[in-house]
Amino acid sequence: MKLIRKEDGAGGKYMMDFLRKHVISRFDSKAGEIALSELDDSSDFNGYAFTTDSYVVSPPVFPGGSIGSLAVCGTANDLAVMGAKPAVMSMSLIVQDGFSVETLDRILDDMAEWLEKIDAKIITGDTKVVEANIGIAVNTTGIGLRNEHLEKNLSIVREYRSYPYSWVRDRGLAEGDAVIITGNIAEHAAAIMASREGFGFELDVESDVYPVWLFLKNALETGGITAMKDPTRGGIAAALNEIAEKSGVGILIEEEKIPIRDDVKSFCDVLGLDPLMMANEGKVVMGVVADLAEEVLKALKKAGQKDAAIVGYATSEFREVVIETTIGTRKIMPPPTADPIPRVC
Repeated sequence: MKLIRKEDGAGGKYMMDFLRKHVISRFDSKAGEIALSELDDSSDFNGYAFTTDSYVVSPPVFPGGSIGSLAVCGTANDLAVMGAKPAVMSMSLIVQDGFSVETLDRILDDMAEWLEKIDAKIITGDTKVVEANIGIAVNTTGIGLRNEHLEKNLSIVREYRSYPYSWVRDRGLAEGDAVIITGNIAEHAAAIMASREGFGFELDVESDVYPVWLFLKNALETGGITAMKDPTRGGIAAALNEIAEKSGVGILIEEEKIPIRDDVKSFCDVLGLDPLMMANEGKVVMGVVADLAEEVLKALKKAGQKDAAIVGYATSEFREVVIETTIGTRKIMPPPTADPIPRVC
């Protein structure tokens, strides 16, 4: 009897293969522009963006946040990278019998705090208490709204080329577009791993969990954004490869321009981890019309993303994601097969 493996839900190639074989083959459909099989961060119906996600992070409270922060920000971010303004959410809790009430209150307080900051509301939900050894799992489903920032961005992109989409899409990248990463990578996964009991490694880093709408609206208002991805499971390697594959272009990235803290890089080096494949919870990988890339970068920095950087560009020279190393050589950046660190989001 064939059994499901943790890699089948870890955000890499194995998960994509699993979804196409067992889920997409049965349920592929679309209610608007975006089909289920396109595997964008959100889909759409009747002019709304729509997404859902479940969170099983361990530990449930970690440096910089909690599973509650992840649930609100993660779902809001899947909407925001489509250009949608997060508006309403559902919340479902599955809680282990004997779970700490104090910890639950902390998790719910984090959710309430971030909902207030993005001006969104929980309007329905469900709670189950179970005997299974799960700690706590949280599901949030979100609906996002079209808005003036999205419309202005699309209008500006269309001044430069044809753009047939009504949302910012993974597949919107074109040859010559600049690629921006909005801040230091790998902080969420590093914070989770360093905080796990018995790990024995001191690292003064917090999760980057954050609702990206708070800065993306400024970037969209500047205009010229052609593609966006939320680089969670599988990190920027997964996000870049997905954008390249869907857009039918290659992407060349300069290694020295990728924003990463020195201590996080050293942490990854010691453990043999690739920071390019580690989860982020408050960053965006985006494509931008080349002529507007510097203006978008300025808007991001003005909105608080001081480490945002232009890291490369799209090309028709090849179809892979290629990284130019600090010593001048080039190598392919493959998509991850699975998340190297389990249960970080």
